[in-house]
Amino acid sequence: DLRSVLITSVLNLERLDVNLYRCAGLHGPGHRDQASLPRLFGGQIVGQALVAAAHAVRSEMQVHSLHCYFVRAGDPKVPVLYKVDETRTGRSFSVRSINAIQHGKPIFTCQASFHLSQESPVQHQFTMPAVPPPEELVTQEELIEKFLQDPDLAEKYRKHLHKIQAEDVPIEIKPVNPPDKFHVEAREPKQLLWVRARGHIGETDRKVHCCVAAYISDYAFLGTALFPHRQYRARFMVSLDHSMWFHAPFRSDHWMLYECESPWAGGSRALVQGRLWRRDGVLAVTCVQEGVIRVEQMPNSSKL
Repeated sequence: DLRSVLITSVLNLERLDVNLYRCAGLHGPGHRDQASLPRLFGGQIVGQALVAAAHAVRSEMQVHSLHCYFVRAGDPKVPVLYKVDETRTGRSFSVRSINAIQHGKPIFTCQASFHLSQESPVQHQFTMPAVPPPEELVTQEELIEKFLQDPDLAEKYRKHLHKIQAEDVPIEIKPVNPPDKFHVEAREPKQLLWVRARGHIGETDRKVHCCVAAYISDYAFLGTALFPHRQYRARFMVSLDHSMWFHAPFRSDHWMLYECESPWAGGSRALVQGRLWRRDGVLAVTCVQEGVIRVEQMPNSSKL
């Protein structure tokens, strides 16, 4: 297997000084070169911040949660500096604060908490949804090819699918229960996706897989909130904050089920929740995000 680009390039940081790192290789979903994008991909910033924080704790400590705010749009034309502050170092729990900086100002701030694993008889979790295994499903790329072969597909949707098709995404995705046609009808704000990092990462420090999962967790996450509102299209959609809790060990280069849902939207904001499940039914990660969504009426929709 080829080594995963997520750890060799996308999440790779250069150490400049004690607790100071830089990333110059900014490659996220959409383009091989993010310089052509209007802003940086949030998942990459979260993942890189966690990489920086992980360097500042003892190797035996594992991340159990992180809480982030996106405070400015990232400039894809300049490197990002990551400054880590050792907020607290305890025997069981340690907290690290991370600022991502461009042009002398923070574009992103995050706190990550690490701990030494402890056994406890108090254990429970939700039940993983019953879904077909990934081997029985088509990839996102195959699904798009199927849609594009439909001669009755509207041109605006055809252009949108060609745009998705051109993306260089370092994630493999298999939608569960994909539709027969490109989604144009409203549906409830939920989706199920099998996801994994492209390439091989292998057995390594658990924190590496958590950093990759942080990248994966932001992909197509906020868009779940738009499923019931097909009469509108997003003209502006960005993340405001992003939180994650890591519950159990997992391999980010193995298939995991990403269960996404949006319980609320209003006031040009939307909330989304996600759960990453291992194939054996273990809940590995929980994610929550709020974002800004500003929309406009679709041209062929009634404005009444």
